[in-house]
Amino acid sequence: MADDRVSVGAMTISQAAAGAPRIGLIRSLVALTKPRIIELLLVTAVPTMFLAAAGLPPLGTAVLVVIGGWLAAAGANAFNSYLERDIDAAMSRTQHRPLVRGDVSPRTALVLGWLLSIAAVAIFATLLTPLSALLAALAIVLYVVVYTMLLKRRTPQNIVWGGAAGCMPVLIAWSAITGTLSLTPLVLFMVVFLWTPPHYWPLSMRYREDYVAAGVPMLPTVRSPRSVGRQIIGYAWATVAASLVLVPVAPMGWVYTVTAAVLGGWLLVLAYRCARRAGEDRAAMALFHGSISYLALLFIAVGLDPFLP
Repeated sequence: MADDRVSVGAMTISQAAAGAPRIGLIRSLVALTKPRIIELLLVTAVPTMFLAAAGLPPLGTAVLVVIGGWLAAAGANAFNSYLERDIDAAMSRTQHRPLVRGDVSPRTALVLGWLLSIAAVAIFATLLTPLSALLAALAIVLYVVVYTMLLKRRTPQNIVWGGAAGCMPVLIAWSAITGTLSLTPLVLFMVVFLWTPPHYWPLSMRYREDYVAAGVPMLPTVRSPRSVGRQIIGYAWATVAASLVLVPVAPMGWVYTVTAAVLGGWLLVLAYRCARRAGEDRAAMALFHGSISYLALLFIAVGLDPFLP
């Protein structure tokens, strides 16, 4: 009996040891897809569906948009992880990522990117609308080819034009619900497009030395802090203006209007503070984190507005 217990205990330990590498691999594969970035993309896509449907969208359609959107973003991020593994290795902020640590092979990351991307486009094409499938494919190409391969290593305006990929979820979500595009989702696109520089440049100000070491010409590596600060303020004003343009275009009610105005004022305060204290990490990161809250709360208001007078 004692021998049996010892045998069972040994098997349990052996099974646990065998399961641990599999769990580690799964975690590494998930990390390749950068789930925190995906969360922010879905924060813009889901409320857009409520606005497009003027209320509750069909549940099945909404679930498919979330699944397809997650797969598309995950596939694009896996490609990005593969293509930027040398940059990640040179930056202290990203040296823990799976490809740098050797937890996953580059080939595995590349295969994962293809599988996820193909699955995403297939879902949109077969279960949603042709336009949403086309836009999902375009989003992947914009992020992987235009931003990662062509712009990031070549121009300090990389995040401006490459950031268009991060704006695509609103167009994809709108087209999945309506089958078409209109001026309203294009305005939402512009809100995210104009928001991207004042969101990302403060982070690259904080990690300027990392980007210099990696040879990536983010704007703060080639311009003075004051020059970057002025551009941040300009884009922040443009973001607020675009958010208010949505009021007559959609049209939006008083809840969104008040929310957009208040949040816009808050974003501008953070932007001016970052510019005034150019070079201070604390002010830069306050704008970085604050801009995330700004976008999330603004789009929550977008989703709530159809239900309120």
